Amino acid sequence: MNNAQNQNFPYVPQSPVVRLGRSFMAGIKATPRRVAMRVKGLFAGISSRVRDFFGHFAEGDGITRGSYLILGLGHLCRGQIARGILYLLLQALFILYMVAFGGRYLGMFLENLLTGGNVGRVETHVSDVWNEELGEYVKVAGDNSFHIVLYGILSVFVILFFLLTYLRSVREAYGLEQAAIIGRRPDGLRRDLTLLGDSKFHVTLLSLPLAGLFVFTVVPLVTMILIAFTNYDANHEVPEHLFQWVGFQNFRDMLSGGSSLGATFRRVLTWTLTWAFFSTFSNYFVGMLLALLINKKGIRLKKFYRTLFVATIAVPQFVSLLIMSKMLDTGGGVFGSGGGIITQLIENLFGYHLQFGLDILTTRICIILVNLWIGVPFSMLLCSGILMNIPEDLYESARIDGTGPLRRFMKITLPYMLFVTGPYLITQFIGNLNNFNVIFLLSGGGPGDLSLYTNGAKGTDLLITWLYKLSLGADRNYKLASVIGILVFIISAALSLIVYNRSSSVKGEEHFQ
Repeated sequence: MNNAQNQNFPYVPQSPVVRLGRSFMAGIKATPRRVAMRVKGLFAGISSRVRDFFGHFAEGDGITRGSYLILGLGHLCRGQIARGILYLLLQALFILYMVAFGGRYLGMFLENLLTGGNVGRVETHVSDVWNEELGEYVKVAGDNSFHIVLYGILSVFVILFFLLTYLRSVREAYGLEQAAIIGRRPDGLRRDLTLLGDSKFHVTLLSLPLAGLFVFTVVPLVTMILIAFTNYDANHEVPEHLFQWVGFQNFRDMLSGGSSLGATFRRVLTWTLTWAFFSTFSNYFVGMLLALLINKKGIRLKKFYRTLFVATIAVPQFVSLLIMSKMLDTGGGVFGSGGGIITQLIENLFGYHLQFGLDILTTRICIILVNLWIGVPFSMLLCSGILMNIPEDLYESARIDGTGPLRRFMKITLPYMLFVTGPYLITQFIGNLNNFNVIFLLSGGGPGDLSLYTNGAKGTDLLITWLYKLSLGADRNYKLASVIGILVFIISAALSLIVYNRSSSVKGEEHFQ
């Protein structure tokens, strides 16, 4: 007998919503402790490497100490010629890069970052210098603020890469010295190539992709984050004008309670979360319902119905969305408010006039319904495959115990489905937070809302579509777009990590309860 049965009041099981809410709050409370443990471990590892670095210099001989100044010296003197030449070449390329290119941008970047002023020193001047050869005033190029930030960040990563290479080189030089003391021959070029094709083959495969990841993803991403701390907008367009560092001012403006920008952000965020919730779970549960109906015993033409859904998936999503946007068009589409056939039928029968693109609530409901139409086939096929793998013995035992269809669904089908598809639901929810296509192709973010901030946001805009308009609209506001990008990342990362780690798919991955 459990503790609940020993109480004077009956035991009432918690609902899944309550359990999820408590798990979410527990995850939030545990996050600072986990972060503190990770930071503590990181500093412990760094301090250990620092002790080894100075200890190897103190214990090493002249060749090892020389390797602290000239990379590859220990390798060249102790038989690893190819690796020594490679380290020496990397050092020469690093010095050449910093002297010829990176040093200038890094210096200006750090100078402006620490002083908090303009990003650059000189603005571009137009028609202020007379050119004798051309016989006219010419444009004199100044500093490009964006290039300073971009190439400054690139130089920081180049320095970090060289620092890691440097530490590896001196550690290997000390290891070669110790190997020479005990009379062990170092590995040659053939041995290194053999390892790169065998036990270290992952290094061979991942080196080029990782380099591309840093150059084309990490560096632009960090640059975008830094832009959020500047006043980079249409009034500070590069390269003609310099932009300045403003610290956390953009975040204060975005999150402040009294400003129109803050009110707009809260409304757009509320609609974004509402949209993500309904678009995710409506598709999921309707798809599950269809899968249950098709898989039910006695239903004929099951393969035909599944084929129909597969055929709908074959149609590109943007084509379906564009067709629906024309059908809902206010200028006379089939469902539109301009007198379409079905609109008139609905108005005559129910007295309701469809106002897609004119009324915000109506437009939002239509968007969710259209997303349901294009998203249900995916969920139906996914649920069909999982339903086929639920052991039939569970249902037979439940029937023998006298349970009804609803109770069997709540106690067997739904827990099994949530256990298997938990990561899928998290992925779908985060994907719908950033679902650009549906909103942009159906409504373009409209209709307008006079209560919203005038810089781009409309009644059905998500954070991602608002970010797009801020970046590429007429009033380009890159700083606010960067702030929104950072906030979207924080929301998506927090929700996905906390919910995933608290889900039954992770906590009970070795067995299903």
